[in-house]
Amino acid sequence: MRSAAIVGAGELGGTIAHALARRDLVRAITLVDDAGRVAAGKALDIAQAAPIEGFATELIGSTDFSSVAGAAVVVIADRVDGGEWQGEDALMLLRRVSQVAAPAVIVCAGASAREIVDRGVREVKIARTRLFGSAPEALAGAVSAVVALALDGSPRDVALGLLGVPPHHIVIAWEDATIGGFSLTRLMDEPVRRRLSAKIPALWPPGPHALAAAAVKAIESMAGRQRQIISAFVAPDGATSASRRAAALPVRVTAAGIVEVVEPTLTNVDRVALANAMEI
Repeated sequence: MRSAAIVGAGELGGTIAHALARRDLVRAITLVDDAGRVAAGKALDIAQAAPIEGFATELIGSTDFSSVAGAAVVVIADRVDGGEWQGEDALMLLRRVSQVAAPAVIVCAGASAREIVDRGVREVKIARTRLFGSAPEALAGAVSAVVALALDGSPRDVALGLLGVPPHHIVIAWEDATIGGFSLTRLMDEPVRRRLSAKIPALWPPGPHALAAAAVKAIESMAGRQRQIISAFVAPDGATSASRRAAALPVRVTAAGIVEVVEPTLTNVDRVALANAMEI
């Protein structure tokens, strides 16, 4: 993958830039923010760590929004002054990105990205395959950690799908979930699964390090480094867009964006809960 642009040099943006640089997934990273020389300072700080940490990614800090042109992926993070983009500011930003970096895939890394993704597809007319939010993967990681703790296992061994609208309308695809290759439904009875599901609202929103890790995992899959299914905020397709809203769904991504929305095995109760969560 040629290059990535990160819009916003706040805590989340800076963390993503460092984590992405350390993976050597792209040749260059441009960190863009209107707040003076903050973006340039953070880019320089990360670049100075390259010889110590052993990565070769080039880092550039800029206040010029046009510098995102040519990026293969544009990550929407958070501003130094103002935090995550929301509402009309977010919509205006997406319009600028779609004009300056039209072919790029846009990854919204913040916890509030669901609305951005939804409005970006509906109002800015960005293809749903080229715009998604990575925050649900951070929540899936937190849920995996809770499950592993309950079973005295490792979060690395847990694989589960997370769907819906956080924090209160989340569905876990328990029928497909595993730990170390073993079905979680065999190892955990329904009362235990219900108690774990009840803890999910307290895990939202994830912190900047978890959000950054989720965004980098998505880019890692896009770059072909790992072929993993991730949980992401996805806008509804054309056939259901009038009656549905963006929600977390398991997806496969490549350099072209979302190539498949994976249909997990759900019970009838969970299927109805997911449909209700996605309705406007």
